[in-house]
Amino acid sequence: MSEPIPSALPPLEPEAPRRDLRDTWRPLRLFNLYRAVVAGLFVGLVLVDAPPRALSDRDPALFFYTALAYLAFSVLASVAIARRRPRFETQVRAQVLGDIVAIALLMYASGGVASGFGLLMVVAVAGGSILTAGRTAVLFAALAAIAVLAQEALTGGGLRSEAAYTEAGMLGAALFATAWIAHFLGRRVRESEALARQRGLDLANLARLNEHILQRMQSGILAAGPDGRVRLANESARRLLGLPRLEAGVPLQDASPELAALVEAWREDRTVASRTFRPRGAGVELIASLAAIEQPGTPAALVFLEDLANVTQRAQHMKLASLGRLAASIAHEIRNPLGAISHAAQLLQESPGLAEPDQRLTRIIREQSQRLNAVIENVLQLSRRRDADLQRFALGPWLEALVADLSRQRGLGAEDVVTQLAPPDLEVRADPSQLQQVVHNLCENGLRYASARPLLRLRAGVSARTERPYLEVCDSGPGLSPEAVQHLFEPFFTTEGQGTGLGLYIARELCEANQAVLEHLGSGPGGHCFRITFTHPARRATLSA
Repeated sequence: MSEPIPSALPPLEPEAPRRDLRDTWRPLRLFNLYRAVVAGLFVGLVLVDAPPRALSDRDPALFFYTALAYLAFSVLASVAIARRRPRFETQVRAQVLGDIVAIALLMYASGGVASGFGLLMVVAVAGGSILTAGRTAVLFAALAAIAVLAQEALTGGGLRSEAAYTEAGMLGAALFATAWIAHFLGRRVRESEALARQRGLDLANLARLNEHILQRMQSGILAAGPDGRVRLANESARRLLGLPRLEAGVPLQDASPELAALVEAWREDRTVASRTFRPRGAGVELIASLAAIEQPGTPAALVFLEDLANVTQRAQHMKLASLGRLAASIAHEIRNPLGAISHAAQLLQESPGLAEPDQRLTRIIREQSQRLNAVIENVLQLSRRRDADLQRFALGPWLEALVADLSRQRGLGAEDVVTQLAPPDLEVRADPSQLQQVVHNLCENGLRYASARPLLRLRAGVSARTERPYLEVCDSGPGLSPEAVQHLFEPFFTTEGQGTGLGLYIARELCEANQAVLEHLGSGPGGHCFRITFTHPARRATLSA
């Protein structure tokens, strides 16, 4: 039984707020870095006494102290950004307002609009408009335009000339246009970032879901790159290959040389997509289905691994299910005429004056009718098997009752059947009626071939390795050949002419329905032995037939 898959995976949502916070504050940090560079450049030019002629030609002292204050303002802003207090919108408004005041003073100290500081005002308004939303961008443009007009008016004690007034007005219009365009572009960028962030979150959740499903799959999945290294491998692949660990980046040749050789053979000839191999140390034969992961150059190989025995078993179950339905419909049609034949043979046998040869023929008809009816009952039993009702019960009293009933039916003595139970209070989880059918079938087979006393040995105990209870049924017969052992649990296989070959097959099916395992332990001169390994009695029932 595999671990049940959870109904939902832990979402990635808690990571999103932190990522949004970093993405929101990063532009403001870059904008403040630009502010610090500009202010530091002005301060440096004044300190080295090498400013251009256009700078600070009206009031050098005001220019220097304004640049110095602007630099200090950028340092304080960087501290506030690092602490993220006050809130983001408040800091943007305060910093842009500081930019407008500082640039207006620098513009006044340098002679007005003609100094070229209007470009810095445009950058400040554009940056503030991108970082804010709503009408704040228009407010920034209005304040900047008023500051430009005010400093121009103060430059000459009024409006100096029509040219200067026109230049200031055009700069104001450019500020409004810049604010609108920057705000529009900033909104589109924020929407795109939000959409990309949501898509990234969805992809991350989908990747986690795919990884979860991949690790819970019963089939082994392994991807090998063109360089022969493992790219991914789920838990089933590690289990089937008999590897305690199989990490990405490990050379496939080192992990499983047999699978590496198979992948190389597939790269040379892709017409054969499924190949079988036996990995070293796994002890099972696997079937590998390969597919190409198309990419430039040599494609990567995607390998699906399955236990060949399980694949064969599933195919056999599907075939038998179809056969069972067909056989059941045929059996229903046979039972009625068969009953009439058997009844007619009985009446004929009871007729007076029937000659001995005719009586012998009549007995043959009745015996073969009974045999055919037994086959029909077994086939019908396959098609209408009920679900197992798993119960926890003490095996000792149940085993005593079964042995007593078997001894009464077959006329056995106390020395013919030996039971061993350790511990005496051993409990199992199974359907009592179905378990009785399985054990009774095994005992009947054992009695049929037993040749020495005791005829049967029933041993029950707990496996030291798995801590699961078990029950063994052993006889004293001649044993089975290796060829017969290989086909022992196949339907319609029998070593005698009178058998149907369905007894052991039905027994194994009933054991699987009870979450138990029926296996043949061995065969030899001392007889052969079957073991039923039950599920742990404390384990809850999770399966039905």
